[in-house]
Amino acid sequence: MIEISPSKAVQVVFLSREGPVGQAELYAFIDGLNDEEKAHLTALAWVGRGAFEPEDYAEAVRTAYAEATTPTVDYLMGMPHLAENIEAGLDALGVDVTGEEEDLL
Repeated sequence: MIEISPSKAVQVVFLSREGPVGQAELYAFIDGLNDEEKAHLTALAWVGRGAFEPEDYAEAVRTAYAEATTPTVDYLMGMPHLAENIEAGLDALGVDVTGEEEDLL
């Protein structure tokens, strides 16, 4: 079960796409998430980039907790294609974010 709201994941996607303009806001947003949300956001990105299969999502979350050796915000912001990975992870897990996307537009 995904323990980060789809609206928060979509917010990261939108801020990530703003590039340097949204970088400070993205950093503050991710840094403000609780540890559980950060682990789930990381797991979503991993599923999206193919490091884990959707059926292995729980394992991805456990791995995110276990391997959090650097601040999650630094790790995620350094990830190439963060927005695309999160979107692909949400899609792979069957999470419909249409409403959340429309609310942010």
